[in-house]
Amino acid sequence: MISKRSHVRRTAAVLAAGAAAVVLAACGADADSSTGHKGHGTTSAAPSASASAPQGDHNAADVAFAQGMIPHHRQAVEMADLAPTRAESATVKKLAADIKKAQDPEIKTLSGWLTSWREQVPAAGAMDHSAHGAGGGMMTMEQMDQLKNASGKAFDTAFMELMIKHHEGAVEMAKTEQATGAFPDAKTMAQAIITSQSAEIAQMNKLLGKS
Repeated sequence: MISKRSHVRRTAAVLAAGAAAVVLAACGADADSSTGHKGHGTTSAAPSASASAPQGDHNAADVAFAQGMIPHHRQAVEMADLAPTRAESATVKKLAADIKKAQDPEIKTLSGWLTSWREQVPAAGAMDHSAHGAGGGMMTMEQMDQLKNASGKAFDTAFMELMIKHHEGAVEMAKTEQATGAFPDAKTMAQAIITSQSAEIAQMNKLLGKS
């Protein structure tokens, strides 16, 4: 009899503890709901937000930056490719080589971002010139033809004058990305463009005797 009574007492104690736990849990839920977005309501949303960060950590400004900078860079590389056989100045040839060395990898990076975001990568070709016209410092088809037909000192001067405008357009695009973009890597690239191309603008202006 004694063992049966103790077993009953233990069973009753377990049931009572379970009931108390249910009551406490209910009270906790009420407390969380009464505090609005405070307490556990906020922390429960964190895992899903962090899980989506790799795909969602960009905005429309980042997409516009990438889609605009790709054709812009392609044209700069096309201009730089003319220098080895047309430029007279060794300084201009080196400047062109530096431009190509910097911008070719950025084109690949920008294209990779757009692909990962499932956005369209601008097609290569003549549209690089006509899509933007002379906006953003882009050269028109006529200006590119004139550059291709120049050589010697005439090429050096035309190259630098056109590249200054081209760089100024890129700097403005990069500043817009800095101000309105959200993707950290794109903002980092934008800052690098501002720094490097502003320095090249100053160098070309000096070579042209404008500063």
